Amino acid sequence: MAARAFRVRAVRPATLLGKGQVEEIAELAKANDAHLLIVDAALTPIQQKNLETESGTKVIDRTGLILEIFGERAATAEGQLQVELAHLQYQSGRLVRSWTHLERQRGGFGFLGGPGETQIEADRRMIRDRMAKIRRELEQVKRTRTLHRDRRQRAPWPVIALVGYTNAGKSTLFNRLTGEAVFAENLLFATLDPTMRDIRLPGFDKVILSDTVGFVSDLPTELIAAFRATLEEVASADLLVHVRNMAHPDREAQRDDVDDVLASLGMAEEGAPPRLEAWNKVDLLTAEERDRLTEEAKRREDVAMVSALSGEGLEELRELMASRLRNGEQVHDVRLPASAGERIAWLHARGEVLDQRVEEDEVALSVRLSPDNWARFQAMESA
Repeated sequence: MAARAFRVRAVRPATLLGKGQVEEIAELAKANDAHLLIVDAALTPIQQKNLETESGTKVIDRTGLILEIFGERAATAEGQLQVELAHLQYQSGRLVRSWTHLERQRGGFGFLGGPGETQIEADRRMIRDRMAKIRRELEQVKRTRTLHRDRRQRAPWPVIALVGYTNAGKSTLFNRLTGEAVFAENLLFATLDPTMRDIRLPGFDKVILSDTVGFVSDLPTELIAAFRATLEEVASADLLVHVRNMAHPDREAQRDDVDDVLASLGMAEEGAPPRLEAWNKVDLLTAEERDRLTEEAKRREDVAMVSALSGEGLEELRELMASRLRNGEQVHDVRLPASAGERIAWLHARGEVLDQRVEEDEVALSVRLSPDNWARFQAMESA
């Protein structure tokens, strides 16, 4: 059965849709022997219950569908915990709708007096207890992730995070740049758990590339809350690469949705990581559309046109990422004892050594460093 679009002229508190539309949906469900109705909107528990009653089918809303997909995709223990927490947050307000058969009382202890605890209250309490346990476990994950970030900062290697709308091709691009084989399919939310690998860029011996969860329009608040620990990897990055599916008809709306999610994470404020765009899937464009986008990209300094599938444009993207990471770098003259091999190696690994001379028992270097790395080097010297 094909999807049908219904215009919501006025939101009905009881069913979202008008009475005639609900009756039409019920007739279509019966005629097509449908067992599931998916509503691309957020439904209140009462709207969901009434639509199920009127249509004679199980009903899930946009949030419920995304949670189902996330549940299928979660591969790691952390991802599964995050999805379970989001599910519990979503279901906790819907027990009246889903579990009306539980509206019976348990017998209370005689000495307590009064009515006993209802089954639905007991189940709400069990959900709250489980959510509290999951939050504690995720807090431990957050602390561990923070320690890892602190270690990277001390190391330090630049971190680049791939962000973008779901199914924009982030994981395929990640695989191309790293030579890895993380799960990458033509699926919504194929990546839930952040994956990090080392890559080399012009002028950088080591850069950490992070693949992140795909964004989506009107991302449910339950998911933003549950995946905040994962999304914090984006906030701590040195550079964001917004991967866009330029072959998608709604690419501009998708770009706006990604911007909205980043803004909700504080990524639109002063001090946020710099951002560039990888215009992906150019191999799927018509010749006319490709020429037009090529001319547009030439007028901008923050765009690389690529095909993660074929590898086209990846060298230009590497150069652009390296250039952005070097933004603000300055050349410093440094003199170190010849015995300071570890610090000399550090400068070679984190900067671009333009000149190096041995003068008696000292080594004189001219090295280009980012402001952060220069500050770290000075901290090492004073330690």
